[in-house]
Amino acid sequence: MAEGYGKMSDKLKNENGPKTALLKKKNYGRRGLLTAIVLIIIPVLLFYLQEFMLRNPFEKMKGNLQILNIVFWMLLLLLAYTFTGRLKVGVWIASAVALVLGLLNYFVIEFRGTPVQPWDIPSAKVAASVADNYDYSVTPAIVLLALAIVALCVAAGFLKIRLPKLFIKSKKGSPERKGQAYRLILMALSVFLIWGYVDYVQKDSTVSKEGIYDKLFTPTTMTYKDGTPLAFLIQAKYMSVDKPSGYSDEKAREILAKYENDNCVKYDADSIGQSTEKLPNIIVIMNEAYSDLRILQDYETNVEVMPFTDSLMNGGENTRSGYLNVSVLGGNTADTEYEFLTGDTMAFLPQGSIPYQQYISGDIESMASILKAQGYSTVAMHPYKPAGWNRDKVYDYFGFDVFYSEADYENAEIIRKYVSDKSDFEKIIEEYEGKEAGKPLFVFNVTMQNHSSYSDLFDNFTPDVEVKGVDSVSTNQYLSLIKKSDEAFEELVSYFEKEDEPTIIVMFGDHQPTDFVAAPLYKLNGKSVYDLTDEELALRYKTPFVLWANYDIEESHGNEISPGLLGEEVLDVAGVKTSPYYNYLKELSETVDSVNIMQTIYSDGHADSEDDEAEALKDYRILQYYHLFGKKD
Repeated sequence: MAEGYGKMSDKLKNENGPKTALLKKKNYGRRGLLTAIVLIIIPVLLFYLQEFMLRNPFEKMKGNLQILNIVFWMLLLLLAYTFTGRLKVGVWIASAVALVLGLLNYFVIEFRGTPVQPWDIPSAKVAASVADNYDYSVTPAIVLLALAIVALCVAAGFLKIRLPKLFIKSKKGSPERKGQAYRLILMALSVFLIWGYVDYVQKDSTVSKEGIYDKLFTPTTMTYKDGTPLAFLIQAKYMSVDKPSGYSDEKAREILAKYENDNCVKYDADSIGQSTEKLPNIIVIMNEAYSDLRILQDYETNVEVMPFTDSLMNGGENTRSGYLNVSVLGGNTADTEYEFLTGDTMAFLPQGSIPYQQYISGDIESMASILKAQGYSTVAMHPYKPAGWNRDKVYDYFGFDVFYSEADYENAEIIRKYVSDKSDFEKIIEEYEGKEAGKPLFVFNVTMQNHSSYSDLFDNFTPDVEVKGVDSVSTNQYLSLIKKSDEAFEELVSYFEKEDEPTIIVMFGDHQPTDFVAAPLYKLNGKSVYDLTDEELALRYKTPFVLWANYDIEESHGNEISPGLLGEEVLDVAGVKTSPYYNYLKELSETVDSVNIMQTIYSDGHADSEDDEAEALKDYRILQYYHLFGKKD
């Protein structure tokens, strides 16, 4: 009986074995086909769903660039699949990335007018500190697109396809061991393909061949034309700063040696603070989002917005004024103050990068250190969180004696959620009145009153400016805040007009507000913020500046200047000693008025947008690189 059972069992094995193997082959074939379909269809869907959260990708994006973006999502899904071993988990991960990326860019563009860039990663903490000040409402279209991505995740839950498990005990040569080797090969292949993809799209030859839009100073346009993943990877290529052509530390020191003279400060302990000259107090106010939007479009308001600033800019006595050509728009405030305080320019650094967070990690020469060496009390002020943009560390590296932040503004007037400019300027006066007699004061003040967002209304502030023909809470509230700043500035100047100590006051805007504020003004004349000419776009990078003194100075108006060169001019007007670097900048200013990411403006009036390698700026590039990264003696 046992023998018969054995024969029958062998017979069944012989009969069922080939059938079972055939069924397994068919099953593997179906699974392979299904896997291939998922790896193709899902990335296509994720690409279009994520891009439609920002705009219609078919309007501005070329077909070949759409394909390049879809390939990115394919490789991301493949990577997630091979590393997790389950196809549905891979779809979940890729979908989560698409959903987060789409929503994040949607909100960031709404808040500041530009998408997320690689340089935003180090400043995530700063963004989080002001995150509760924004309106996070979404349109029905965004909700539907987000739900569509969620639906893909739900559908993926029915996928039962998985790769062999890793890290299980199995004998050499067993099917399990072979399966592990198969999966490890797939994992290595997916990593290699991702690396190869990134290397390919970042090549200059690829940018040219594929027609990739790579103008870093227009990140929103770049994202719209190239697609979110592709634009981000192109931007990431510029995370590191390359040495300028012909650079060496020795070359930089040779250039600086030409500008060493008796007007340079000495940083040795015996010289610091020994100056007996009557030096003026210097008060610098970098006013948050302070700008004159009339340079963009003509519009009428029910009341004047900035009458006092206008009076100074239009021929004010003992005043120099004009427009500051900054390198940021709607955010990245720290870049403008970095330029002003150091003499450097963002034109030679990756657009969107934050030197305060990326490049400055130790003592570096600045206006503060130069003035401190001449006996100035050096004070930094900002009525908000001290760690924002790494200021609590950088101000110390720059040579400031003290840094006052929000905790130091007791009983201050609050407008919306921020300390008002009026209270902020009163703190300046308090510091002036409490300083040591005969000791000159340098104050660098960064205001907070006008920070976005502008869409929410508050009980403690009623906007009183209305633009005729514009029904926009944000635009009207923004202009109303600028009016308050103008009033506070007038009070500050009026106070120092009566003071005997010679004092210089400088005020300028760090950047213009986001597109959300400017768009209704463009609409008055049938224009869009997304269809500006290069000349019109350059206007979005201009803010007013005023340099006023309570004593006689040479006056000039209608000037064009950039933050780094404005800092040099302030030191020049004050009549203080400077440094070889600032002496170089003074000479440069005789032929160049302004250098920012948009263009270089020369003293003869012509502008060049392709001038970063121009002969006139080669030494500037070398000296700035040495200033930031060079090995000092």
